[in-house]
Amino acid sequence: MVDVGVQTPEQGQLAQDFVRFAVESGVLRFGEFKTKAGRLSPYFFNAGLFDDGRKIGRLAEFYAKALLASGIEFDMVFGPAYKGIPLAATVAVELARLGRNVPFAYNRKEAKDHGEGGTLVGAPLEGRVLIVDDVMSAGTAARESIAIIRAAGATPHAVAIALDRQEKATENGQDVDHSAVQYVRNQLGMQVCAIARLADLLLFLEQNGEEGMRSHHEKVLAYRQRYGVNEG
Repeated sequence: MVDVGVQTPEQGQLAQDFVRFAVESGVLRFGEFKTKAGRLSPYFFNAGLFDDGRKIGRLAEFYAKALLASGIEFDMVFGPAYKGIPLAATVAVELARLGRNVPFAYNRKEAKDHGEGGTLVGAPLEGRVLIVDDVMSAGTAARESIAIIRAAGATPHAVAIALDRQEKATENGQDVDHSAVQYVRNQLGMQVCAIARLADLLLFLEQNGEEGMRSHHEKVLAYRQRYGVNEG
């Protein structure tokens, strides 16, 4: 697999630019937020706030550049409903603009009982499929997408996300020693491309001279030390 977790200088700079963009866009916020796992996180990433043309266009640019830099090969893009739908469409547009034109598709939550019917929209699912989503908390959305892709006779090959939180997943309410990203890589055998990781956020906060950022760094680092996974 090509996603070995070691960044090139180009990927590292792209990650820093993305973190800055997410902070400036109000998508990445600091404070106290309760996660799905019941943890109190000092930061929150809400991709739903990429809510205008400029922001989602810039987001798609980051996805496309990260994918091309990763070396991951794929034949088409799939966006799981609902957040993955605009992501798949805009990433496909940006990839085409950069010279990599691929088909895309997405699913509906409920089957359509008229017209073409079914739950899938867009190009037929075939070949090596790249799933595009925002974050991966438990790997549930990835597993659902994998089932859809396999049922169509295609191969779930890779996942692209915006931010890898690099923290322990939970199973039956208990922390486990791997993250959702590690589960998808190691147990499901799929490649994962993340634009940025929690480590990149920590580096951004450490190097940022703006007032208040150092206190955010201390809180995020403490959270990482408590809930982070071993990337070795």
